[in-house]
Amino acid sequence: MKIIFDKKYFIEYDHTPAGDSGRLEPAYKALKDDPQYIFVNPKPAPLGTIERAHSIRHIKEIKKNNHGFKIKLYDIARLAAGGAILCADNAKTGNPAFGLIRPPGHHASYDSCWGFCYFNNIAISLLHLRDTSGCKRAFILDFDLHVGDGNKNILEPLKDYEILNPHANNEESYLKLVKERLENAQDCDIIVASAGFDQGIDDWGRLLSPNAYFRIGAMMKEFAEKRCNGRRYALLEGGYNFKKMAVNIKSFCEGFR
Repeated sequence: MKIIFDKKYFIEYDHTPAGDSGRLEPAYKALKDDPQYIFVNPKPAPLGTIERAHSIRHIKEIKKNNHGFKIKLYDIARLAAGGAILCADNAKTGNPAFGLIRPPGHHASYDSCWGFCYFNNIAISLLHLRDTSGCKRAFILDFDLHVGDGNKNILEPLKDYEILNPHANNEESYLKLVKERLENAQDCDIIVASAGFDQGIDDWGRLLSPNAYFRIGAMMKEFAEKRCNGRRYALLEGGYNFKKMAVNIKSFCEGFR
């Protein structure tokens, strides 16, 4: 399976938990040490692809807000969006991909953002597919601890996107909910994950075990193979216990690939 990644994602780019130093190194090592995963470098997203999801005003605001780090916020946000597009382009041919990218994106709406997000990587990549391939209808499983309001604000009005943000009081109920919604989902061309790992048992949400993430990945794989010719990809969103996040990412990828 392809892992979309660039070492520039290691660089601290803001003062948020998502942009902190050391966040991706454990996950990178866990996946890099496994020969089943092939690392591929993305290019920054072209401006036109970002404009499908965001206003010119919003893009200019991100451009102005550099935070004084080694890498400009606009540059790293464009590179994350480019990673999402590369994931989507791999997935449209039936080759699964995981975007080990940052900044996350599911709290970025058309003209605003919050929650450590700047550009909406899910929306940018899906709207790219809509305009360049036959992938128009998508099921989006956003298993981050927090509801991806940006995903909803940009994509739900377009009517071609079904979005699930699962919520439950325990792991089995959570997995049952995901299973039932996938079984009853509308026909679609691709399934995508806003893959936040802050629901982890050792993270902010204190709910899901590594095995749960494996089962989520496996359910998405099964859905893709039965319903949309294997087309699937996932993009990293939240996750803040860096070592435990690496374990959960690896578990998810094992089920997903």
